[in-house]
Amino acid sequence: MLLVTVRLPPGATLAQAMDRLGLSEEEVDTGYGLVLLDPAQNLYVLRVAEAAAHRVGGTTGEGPYSDPPIEPFGPPR
Repeated sequence: MLLVTVRLPPGATLAQAMDRLGLSEEEVDTGYGLVLLDPAQNLYVLRVAEAAAHRVGGTTGEGPYSDPPIEPFGPPR
């Protein structure tokens, strides 16, 4: 999955973002949800399937951006 940013009205919900971007539940990580990045600019981020990220990233938002897993560095202690 990849990240895309989009400008939405203040107080937007994940359902509203999905509707505006034309995304289905299968294309969105609903557990990640819709995250407000910058309230002053109404900038949100959501995590979507790769095909959906390329479809919506260039039209209504920005991205796609990678979302690599974060893991500990070095051997376990």
